[in-house]
Amino acid sequence: MPIFEYTCSRCGASFECLVRSDTRVACPSCASGDIVRKLSLFSAHTKRAETATPPCHSGAAGCDLGRCGSGLCGAR
Repeated sequence: MPIFEYTCSRCGASFECLVRSDTRVACPSCASGDIVRKLSLFSAHTKRAETATPPCHSGAAGCDLGRCGSGLCGAR
């Protein structure tokens, strides 16, 4: 049973709803059925030690490979 995100076309409220196959979705604020399902992404969490050094980092300030800030490294 997925959770979908919606926006109400009448009042503009955004909300989430757990949807089963027989669920009729309505806005919780104004009870309108005039809603639009939003495109949303899932979130995944990984467990990593706070002191872990990314594999591209040699210990110098910044990234050795010039990837820092590009999102390619994965280090925060």
